Amino acid sequence: MPEPDNTAPRRGPAGVPGVRGARHDETAPVRDQTAPQESPTPLARGTSGDGGDSERGPTPVRPRVVRPAESSGRAASMVIEAVTPELDGGRSAVKRIAGDPLHVEADIFKEGHDVLAAVVWWRQVSPESDAGPWRASPMHPLGNDRWAADVTLGPPGRVVFTIEAWPDLYRSWVSELERKVAVGRDVQSELLEGAALLRACAARADSVHASHDAQLLDEAASILEGPPMDGIGRATEARVVDAAARYPDRSIGRRDPLERPVLVERERARSGAWYELFPRSAAHAERHGTFRDAEALLPEIERLGFDVVYLAPIHPIGRTARKGRNNAPRAEPGDVGSPWAIGAREGGHMAVHPELGTVEDFQRFVRRAAEHGLETALDLAFQCSPDHPWVTEHPEWFQHRPDGTIKTAENPPKRYDDIVNFDFLGPGRATLWPALLEVVLFWMDKGVRIFRVDNPHTKPLPFWEWLLREARERDPGAVFLSEAFTRPKLMRALAKLGFSQSYTYFTWRNHKQELIEYFQELRRPEWADAMRPNLWPNTPDILPEFLQRGGPPAFRIRVALAATLGASYGIYSGYEFCDAAVLQGEEYRDSEKYQLVDWRNRRSGDIRPWIGRLNEIRHAEAALQRDDVLEFFECDDPQVIFYGKRTEDGTSQVLVAVSLDPYRSHEVELRLPLQRYGLAGREVVEVEERLGGERQLWRGEAATVILTPEKPAAVWTVRAPPRTEQAFDYFY
Repeated sequence: MPEPDNTAPRRGPAGVPGVRGARHDETAPVRDQTAPQESPTPLARGTSGDGGDSERGPTPVRPRVVRPAESSGRAASMVIEAVTPELDGGRSAVKRIAGDPLHVEADIFKEGHDVLAAVVWWRQVSPESDAGPWRASPMHPLGNDRWAADVTLGPPGRVVFTIEAWPDLYRSWVSELERKVAVGRDVQSELLEGAALLRACAARADSVHASHDAQLLDEAASILEGPPMDGIGRATEARVVDAAARYPDRSIGRRDPLERPVLVERERARSGAWYELFPRSAAHAERHGTFRDAEALLPEIERLGFDVVYLAPIHPIGRTARKGRNNAPRAEPGDVGSPWAIGAREGGHMAVHPELGTVEDFQRFVRRAAEHGLETALDLAFQCSPDHPWVTEHPEWFQHRPDGTIKTAENPPKRYDDIVNFDFLGPGRATLWPALLEVVLFWMDKGVRIFRVDNPHTKPLPFWEWLLREARERDPGAVFLSEAFTRPKLMRALAKLGFSQSYTYFTWRNHKQELIEYFQELRRPEWADAMRPNLWPNTPDILPEFLQRGGPPAFRIRVALAATLGASYGIYSGYEFCDAAVLQGEEYRDSEKYQLVDWRNRRSGDIRPWIGRLNEIRHAEAALQRDDVLEFFECDDPQVIFYGKRTEDGTSQVLVAVSLDPYRSHEVELRLPLQRYGLAGREVVEVEERLGGERQLWRGEAATVILTPEKPAAVWTVRAPPRTEQAFDYFY
């Protein structure tokens, strides 16, 4: 295959010789692009910061007035600290979804009793095509010097924010004036002080052409300079106070120099149900499947309610040291090999296996999937077979042994002679990194917006930081799932670099307490702001012991947990047929990684209706599409886990009980979270059990449910019934 054109890469990896880097300067001073510090945009808490009068017609002629200068020479003494959200002191981006509010809080205070004002400054910085000016959102006090604001995020990309605060001199003056008047003090001198403050505000209004506000403030200042009783009345008028607050003296305020980054992504980065398949098995092992065969599976995947169809690698497979069935070290004639051994004479990462079809056939598959409401995810495995064209075209991209042979992959005592790893940090990185970026951009051009990244924890972190940033310059809506079954700190580090989602330890969490503790850990800000979990009960590499031993009830249990605990989850094909044939450890017998599989002959059960119903409920209930609203509740059985999710506005309220025992029935008493769900004081609560389609009335603070191996989970939607005699279905 032809080598990618790397003569003019879009951007180069930071620190790579001979390639230009492009990194946002995190240390650059904050500049207000819409209104420089010298002429600040007028702002106040609860105002838009406009203050202009473009629709008011000509401005009346005002008498010439002499206005005081800014508070030159006075030092600022504002304190801004404990800002949230923040990761690693602002070095890493927190994750949010486009259109959602970014809730910002901070401790803001200063000495004395001044009335304060504060704003969140924010702007989009990437992609470059969407970069925009600074905008401001007013903050409001929460009490105890804590302030907050909600910023509505725009399209996917990278946003930065900071905070500015200042004493509101005029509001502070009004507060003191009112206290003095209340005790009968002579305030003639104070009124002159107030007039001077209003003159300064009017000058700032004039400087931004807010002539209507400038006139209002000048006229009020003139009245304050007159008879005291007139001045007191005008000084405290709301319209005057608000107008003065729109033009503060920010020279005695403070702007936090740290720009905290936010990675804004589209909704699919937060939620979705994934279905993984090997398209080469789509012909039921009668022959090597094609993309056209895989298209025939799409209606069933749609009926099951999935959102993403994820394809194992689709590229040509190497012949050198090809693995045989059941991971045999030597392939027999006709063995198809592992699709993760990428590259042969037919091409590499930007080619498709010729028996699957052509690149055009793949694009047709993507379009057909979209017609069925499915996005296509592609496996991104940055490794090669020894037959990959790059091995001979770019030997500098690989490591070699002292005898000159290429170094194959190893994880002692295991050795993978069919896999060759890139030397990501070697001297060839200046051309290697842009070539791998070209792979991502190539498939983006073919309609792929979701990538499941194979073993990212075995590649250098600086590489991923660079690649993810550059890929999102092309498509800020690209979603990257990290298959990082690795140590917690490394898993979290990859998430902080920009991976949208990550596989998790859920696959091995089976008991009640460990499930509760793990998901409570994932909800802590240091995890929740960085990593979004994607829950997989199985993968082509992992058939957990719970599934090996528990039969179809175990498969029902684990998919019910995954679909309701997580906003995103996935299953590997065959799960719906409860395939539990194990070779050794957690390895499937007759694994699809090394051979074609006919799933019609690998059935230990059929739970497709169960899965379809779970996904139907997920689509209907917004609460199940979020991770940040999960709460655990009490029940009296250690083998049953009880939890719920509810949206902030209460329009979607879901309670879930799951038996963790695939062998026995359990009758359990649930302690209902009536207060939390806005149902305190209700004698009766109406619920609908969605898996069975039954409506029920719960009375009191507890409810009893029976969970069986055939129906080991219950999912209730909760609402309070109307208290009227006309609602006859309330009684039965």
